[in-house]
Amino acid sequence: MSNSTYHDALAAPSGARSLSLRRFGHHAVTAMLFLGGLAMTFPFIWMISSSLKPKSEIFGSDFSLLPRQFYGFINYGKVLFDQPYLLYIANSLIVCLGILAVQLATAIPAAYALAKLRFKGSSILFGAVIAGITIPVNVTAIPLYVGIVKVGLLDTYLAMMFPFFVSVFAIFLFRQFFRSFPDSIIQAARIDGFSEMEIILRLIVPSAVPAIAAFTIFSFVSHWNDLYWPLIVVQSQDKITATLAMMQYKGDLGIDYGVTFAAATIVTAPLVVAFLFARRLFIRGITMTGVKG
Repeated sequence: MSNSTYHDALAAPSGARSLSLRRFGHHAVTAMLFLGGLAMTFPFIWMISSSLKPKSEIFGSDFSLLPRQFYGFINYGKVLFDQPYLLYIANSLIVCLGILAVQLATAIPAAYALAKLRFKGSSILFGAVIAGITIPVNVTAIPLYVGIVKVGLLDTYLAMMFPFFVSVFAIFLFRQFFRSFPDSIIQAARIDGFSEMEIILRLIVPSAVPAIAAFTIFSFVSHWNDLYWPLIVVQSQDKITATLAMMQYKGDLGIDYGVTFAAATIVTAPLVVAFLFARRLFIRGITMTGVKG
């Protein structure tokens, strides 16, 4: 037997073992990802399943995803036709879109200034932005509420939107993205006579679509699901949001969970659809800005 044949014979079992280990590792990772995905999607599956059941069946001892008695039409009918739920969804849309528009209008110029302009105090300002991310909205709720009452904005759309007009997270996210934009292009635009605002609108914003899409998802989901602040500043029935409206299914005899789950499914559906349409931009925005979690 020649030396090369001898070494090939020794290497063959080692190569087969390495291939088997790689396959085992691949299958193990796939199984872990599947279990993780199942753990994250199961609450939504359970929510949809429960929205099709009567109240007595949801927490029964014999659990099943499929309803024995189909109450889908009754539960969804109560949500959509027994009260103006489409108005509540429209209220949520108005609040979320209003907040998002102002957040983009304020955060993009601020992030551009922190990323591309050199001025005294920029490091301190960026440190303040980072510190602002750590402050929860609950901390400022009382002074904000008192201020809104004094200026007569209680029970208005503006009262629901005002505390969120400036997003320090958006400033941080966009700054990270803008730092990768070539300075040579900005300098060339300045030589061509572009103002700083024209540079933002004609060069920076078109290149920042992935980051804007990622932040849009973050902002929309956060304020669509917000229950805390609307619960404080909304008093009229025609101003409540879709999430806040879910609290109305709690009566003297307990909570009608079937109807509540139907309302939760209706509230969640627009977010899922929006994410499915923007998922590629969302992933690109997250990976390009280095913001995760």
